[in-house]
Amino acid sequence: MRPSIDIAEAATPIDAPAPAPMAALPRASPLTGLPEHSPNSPVSVHAMTVAYHRKPVLWDVEYDAPPASLVAIVGPNGAGKSTFIKACLGLVPMAAGRVAFWGQRLGAVRSRVGYVPQRESVDWDFPVSALDVVAMGRYRRIGWCLPVGRAHKQAALACLERVGMADFATRQIAQLSGGQQQRVFLARALAQESDLYFMDEPFAGVDASTEVAIVEVLRELRARGKAVICVHHDLETVREYFDHAMLINMRVVAAGPVDRVFTRENLQRTYGGRLTLLAEASEAAGRA
Repeated sequence: MRPSIDIAEAATPIDAPAPAPMAALPRASPLTGLPEHSPNSPVSVHAMTVAYHRKPVLWDVEYDAPPASLVAIVGPNGAGKSTFIKACLGLVPMAAGRVAFWGQRLGAVRSRVGYVPQRESVDWDFPVSALDVVAMGRYRRIGWCLPVGRAHKQAALACLERVGMADFATRQIAQLSGGQQQRVFLARALAQESDLYFMDEPFAGVDASTEVAIVEVLRELRARGKAVICVHHDLETVREYFDHAMLINMRVVAAGPVDRVFTRENLQRTYGGRLTLLAEASEAAGRA
């Protein structure tokens, strides 16, 4: 089918001089006109609304992540925690809202943003080794469809070393335990050398030693000025592992330093009548 022709184009004489090229306009920040959001925040969210089949999952979410911090996203099942991360990364569409990373659109800073999805969402039967998986985190530096050189392999191996998995570099990922798989995926994120990391339940289903290893890596990242935002379910460890929290149940109930927002009142507002979880939350809030 022949493409349509603009009426003005069709009326232009053949010998008419070509118009002077227009200067490229700078791309506006998603935060333009929103002074309440800091352009220095690793990620700023304004009026985010997400719906599945016309049913809202997140509604009018406002949030600014602090730099160089460990942030726990806390809330009941179905509260929109994982959806929040995916919407920030453009993996699910927003019905409304804006998201900016350091005041810019994601496409402009994508190499600075890392992502660790839920382990259950990964096809662990794919025939690759642990080292291959980690090297995938280097692709933005290597270039797509180009071979992984020695320097990048060494960088990937160093990331496996940081999570205690260097001895399993050649092991096929399906042969690893759940905790070992999670460590490999964390090493892959480290290989990206990002400044902001989103992690969806990194502690889910891992053994105690893996949990300790993950916490050590998170603290190392924070010490290097990185920001990490984690979906987290274990209320008893929020105060120990994180310095900021975002309590969410479709909307943001509270967000800020753990000592200020992780309170009995906010947890009651977040979890409502879910008595079992609320009892655990109240105990965790009482320990400080």
